Amino acid sequence: MAILLALIIIAILFIVIIAGIPNDFAVCRSTKISAPPEKIFPHVNDLHAWDAWSPWAKLDPNCQYKFEGPATGPGSVMSWDGNKKVGAGRMTVLETRASNLVRFKLEFFRPFAGTNMSEFRFEPEDRQTDVQWTMTGKTNPIFKIVGLFMSCDNMVGKDFAKGLAQLKSVAEKQ
Repeated sequence: MAILLALIIIAILFIVIIAGIPNDFAVCRSTKISAPPEKIFPHVNDLHAWDAWSPWAKLDPNCQYKFEGPATGPGSVMSWDGNKKVGAGRMTVLETRASNLVRFKLEFFRPFAGTNMSEFRFEPEDRQTDVQWTMTGKTNPIFKIVGLFMSCDNMVGKDFAKGLAQLKSVAEKQ
């Protein structure tokens, strides 16, 4: 009887902890790039250019990409289907403001299904540009449980930092 009571108490505590985790998440990283916003913006606004700096591009050299819609800007779409490291999904440019903002809808199909929003902001500062990469979304109960053991901010944040470093390298070479 004591073991059953202990299991019930543990289950209740687990449910209370999970319920206390926020329903929304945000991951944000930024870097300074020694180039004006108008030189960096095209590398993000043109989904064909992502291969040169994306932190996921080198994880699966056999990843299949499909592009739809206009070449750049709102309505342009990139779909991917790769190995377990990159999964499968679709990214659609929703909004752009020349040399200032690119906003995306991200749809992930595998390994986990989900829909998030992502954006890049470009703010000139002296002779540099502050580039901010943010992803926001909702956390479902499964991700709340996973979040007890692995931080989404740490997992995705390291990829964002790597991608920004590679974007910096590409943009500063021009």
